[in-house]
Amino acid sequence: MKRLDTLLLTDNEVKELLKMSDVINAVEIAFKEKGLNKVQMPAKIYLHYNRYNGDLRSMPAFLDRLEISAAKIVNVHPENPLLNRMPTVMATIVLIDPKTGFPLCIMGGTTITNMRTGAAGAVAAKYLAKKDCKSIGFIGAGAQARTQLSAILTISNQIQEIRVWSRTKKTRSKFLNEAKKTYGDLYTLVPAHSIRTATKGIDIIVTTTPSREPIVKCDMISPGVHINCIGADAVGKQELDSKILTKAKITVDDWKQAAHSGEINVPLHLGLIDRSYISGEIGEIVAGLKPGRENNNEITIFVSTGLAIQDAITAKLAFDKAKKKDIGQFINIVK
Repeated sequence: MKRLDTLLLTDNEVKELLKMSDVINAVEIAFKEKGLNKVQMPAKIYLHYNRYNGDLRSMPAFLDRLEISAAKIVNVHPENPLLNRMPTVMATIVLIDPKTGFPLCIMGGTTITNMRTGAAGAVAAKYLAKKDCKSIGFIGAGAQARTQLSAILTISNQIQEIRVWSRTKKTRSKFLNEAKKTYGDLYTLVPAHSIRTATKGIDIIVTTTPSREPIVKCDMISPGVHINCIGADAVGKQELDSKILTKAKITVDDWKQAAHSGEINVPLHLGLIDRSYISGEIGEIVAGLKPGRENNNEITIFVSTGLAIQDAITAKLAFDKAKKKDIGQFINIVK
């Protein structure tokens, strides 16, 4: 029997390999495959570490026609940065050869998690936001806000103004300083001292907070806005006033996951909305099975919970690039 070696990639190596434009293209393909019902993707499995205010999630996936399979484990511990000087989210991905079950690659998955979630927001904006969007408002200014900004700016050349609100001035200032270094004077960067200032009259709103109560109220948004809901990723989390959901076209990444732990989970549980309020999944829109935005006055909402197929296709992208560039090291973990 021949020696079998598995490629090991650190998260820093993955970061060097991936470009946001490539990840956006890959995630759009993954959504299409899901829309065409060509994937296997069980719902996330959760372990809850209640005494530590954290959880661990297991996320396997198989994109049948693309012959791509992977499994990710990822934690969410919101108190990590303050208490442990560690990231809130950390992830590891194992890329699997579906023909044999062999682990082709073990890689850091934190960068992939951030980038593929940002890419999902960009794909949603492509199909659901107005074509002439000129402004983005961020509610929350952490790592995911940065990748959402990078992704949306990758697909749009008309954005002029970026407004940012966060719970602390320090986080807001860090976000703006990094944006200034990255983008120079290409955009007008505005620190918002209230949520209303960050959202009123804005074309695209991105929410990335761990809030468990609605913080974006119905009277804070304008007709025609598109909202990417990123922060609600567990039972009980909610960032938007439920009244907004009753007036909007709601698109989810996956119905089961969104109903369990996405932005819609609380209003569904309370009976304020039901499945009839959900227009469909983003994959159905990408595949041409359902319409995206239909007029400039619609309020559109994308409920992102993060799909294992996004991780799998992005991990395969990183693996292929690593082999071409001879990056990483091989280890023998399977006899």
